[in-house]
Amino acid sequence: MTPDELRDFYRRYIELANNRDFDRMAEFAHDEVIMNGTPVSRDDMVAEFHRHTDAVPDLSWEVQELLVDGTPVAEWNGLAPTGATVTFAETAFYEVVDGRFKHMWYLMDGVALQAQLTE
Repeated sequence: MTPDELRDFYRRYIELANNRDFDRMAEFAHDEVIMNGTPVSRDDMVAEFHRHTDAVPDLSWEVQELLVDGTPVAEWNGLAPTGATVTFAETAFYEVVDGRFKHMWYLMDGVALQAQLTE
């Protein structure tokens, strides 16, 4: 993929996530992906998206480096919801093989998230 094709691919992926159109994930991820070093099925990856968006219904992804914000309504990453909107940085790296994600790594600023939910 060219750099422009990769940018378009990723923006479509983010649009899919923000529209909760997870049934289209086969367009973006292999049957098995390596997520933070652990093999997971695409179905498990979709379940993880549902876990995040069920806990934080207004969660949205914005491409900068990668910025995520939303208002948790259920326990999320071990933190109880407080009604506060949270904003935190997430750095993500993806390897695209044959036009779909094969390896995924991400690191979320959990300290900033915890600080916002415990204030």
